[in-house]
Amino acid sequence: MKIYTKTGDKGETGLIGGTRVLKSALRVEAYGEIDELNAVLGCIRTRLTDETISESLLGIQRDLFAIGAQLADPRGQVEKKAEKVSIGEERVRQLEEIIDRYDAVLPPLRSFILPGGTEGGALLHLARAVCRRAERRMVALSQETSLSPVLIVYINRLSDLLFTLARAVNREAGTEEIPW
Repeated sequence: MKIYTKTGDKGETGLIGGTRVLKSALRVEAYGEIDELNAVLGCIRTRLTDETISESLLGIQRDLFAIGAQLADPRGQVEKKAEKVSIGEERVRQLEEIIDRYDAVLPPLRSFILPGGTEGGALLHLARAVCRRAERRMVALSQETSLSPVLIVYINRLSDLLFTLARAVNREAGTEEIPW
């Protein structure tokens, strides 16, 4: 199988199930944002030395592939065919548990903080911003079509986790947060 198919040369792409749409379609934008977030997390994993965080991010990357598959499936059939494409409330709870574990040892926030700190912390802040963009696209898509509400909850919680991890990585490195 060749990597190039030439089927997208006129600005269209195929969705799961064979439907062809413009590459500028909101659905394509949504799963494209998820893909970008996944790539950013991959970059972050190459920079982190904390294996616990790296393993958490690896699981999240798998989840993002599942979310992307669901977003690329206008008929909602892929989740029924492959268990690994399913994202449920349990995964949201797992994200919340990670947030709570790190938040318990972080100083309470008294103001907004500027993104930055260590390279890993700054990249996690970047990932949070990309995650928020993906969330906005998913919310817009949900206004046009049926979308599992848990997907938006997951992405919303993920942005909170990425913020918390950025703070944790910076604190572990002894880097002070800069208040705004």
